[in-house]
Amino acid sequence: MALASFSAGVEAQSPAAASPSTVSKVWVADRGDGTYKNPIIHADFSDPDAVRVGDDFYMTASSFNAAPGLPILHSKDLVNWTVVGHVFQRQPPTDVFRKPQHGGGVWAPSIRHHAGEFYIFYPDPDRGIYMVKAKDAAGPWSDPLLIKEAKGWIDPSPLWDSDGRAYLVTALAASRSGVKSILVVSPMSPDGTRLLGEGVLVFDGHDKHPTVEGPKFYKRNGYYYIFAPAGGVETGWQLALRSRSVYGPYEEKVVLAQGKTAVNGPHQGAWVETQTGESWFLHFQDKGAYGRVVHLQPMRWVGDWPLMGTDADGDGTGEPVESYRKPQVGRTWPVVTPPDSDEFDATGLGRQWQWHANPEPNWAFPAGPLGFLRLINQPLPEGYRNLWDVPNLLLQKFPAPTFNATTRLTFTPRTDEEKTGLLVMGTDYAYLSVKKSTKGLYVSQTVCKEADRQGAERESAGIPLKSNTVFLRVKVSGEAVCDFSYSTDGKSFQPVGEPFKARPGRWIGAKVGIFATRIGRTREHGYADYDWFRFE
Repeated sequence: MALASFSAGVEAQSPAAASPSTVSKVWVADRGDGTYKNPIIHADFSDPDAVRVGDDFYMTASSFNAAPGLPILHSKDLVNWTVVGHVFQRQPPTDVFRKPQHGGGVWAPSIRHHAGEFYIFYPDPDRGIYMVKAKDAAGPWSDPLLIKEAKGWIDPSPLWDSDGRAYLVTALAASRSGVKSILVVSPMSPDGTRLLGEGVLVFDGHDKHPTVEGPKFYKRNGYYYIFAPAGGVETGWQLALRSRSVYGPYEEKVVLAQGKTAVNGPHQGAWVETQTGESWFLHFQDKGAYGRVVHLQPMRWVGDWPLMGTDADGDGTGEPVESYRKPQVGRTWPVVTPPDSDEFDATGLGRQWQWHANPEPNWAFPAGPLGFLRLINQPLPEGYRNLWDVPNLLLQKFPAPTFNATTRLTFTPRTDEEKTGLLVMGTDYAYLSVKKSTKGLYVSQTVCKEADRQGAERESAGIPLKSNTVFLRVKVSGEAVCDFSYSTDGKSFQPVGEPFKARPGRWIGAKVGIFATRIGRTREHGYADYDWFRFE
């Protein structure tokens, strides 16, 4: 398939759609006094991996079934990050991912820079290990190349050795292969296009480090290192392995754990070294409905072992920091954050948005200078039960622990049973919608529990609307409790429905966004024009 079919670098997204340097109104990690607070990104950039090239840091993360996929983030100081692109607009196999594949798709990737090119190795647990590469991290990226066809092979990380040889370490997922808690090293062609053998088992974590996975491969001072999380996503710890031989045997040491802190399961991420020689460790913390948020830990080497975070009791196992001085990178850089609010005044979708599955050409039309995004009311799938299997949901990650998300829309339906609205999506979901009935337009709340198990929607009593322009809002407070309201003037908001507690999706946090649907087909579908989407 041609390059343009998958690539989503600068060329694949209109230049006007490129996210400008933004500062969120709901979460900023940079304190402005030379320190930062964790998490540095309070959003679901799961399984982060990063690399430094010159004075620039680049990060990628899991994207599962969402499209565009494989986000690329950029930073100058490891604290302030923004999204500069995605590897692909549509995930291969494109026909499979036209429908939501919850929990499938892109699992934990790794990003490296070798011989003048960026490489990303990522797993699809149902298909195997893929590789993509690019001259520029912002893209365009090559088509995904399947370098190892195998069910359940996950979490690849490459190592190019000083003798010119290359290797790939991987883990295995029992859900697909019946095998887990082991790490495998395979010889790899130096160009990264194929594995040269079946792989060697180098570590078995069953006894002391169950569910060891997410390995990252490094070499330092003559030692081969594998950094790997163990113990499970919510309750685990960070393990470091080292050996003088690439195939082991490997010594082991727990180098980061929750300890007395509130940061559960601190693990799985990337060791990066600044241009001033400092070591830092990026990792995630699972926060339920908020997803896997990104933390930054100071790191130092003690006796050729990494020590992450702080070690107040001196036992050699670090604990996460709540705040710390910023990395020394030679100068101070401006505060930026991943984009969240969107005025819809660009000629392409902002990089904060992802579809629930591979998008079709007629789902949405950015109106650019006209200042709105038009969503077309798409027919619901045959046999529709709830939104879990609806692909045309335009969503983004929760950007903070508490926030208001408000949008202004104008609805132009053609027939009855067309609707559009503001959605909080997960295994449970709720939305506030504007819907056309035989009596006109009305606003209501819909709640669905256990959507992943074909749960039925439950709709509140409708409130009649006199205008087709309306403001919809969701207030997210502590513990991800959501309250919905609407307004006809943007000033006075009236509550609708009941409080709703957001739940994560499958391996992802809850998301918030917009949608437009209809029942059945007609000669011309109606549409909704969204003027803006703002977080406060």
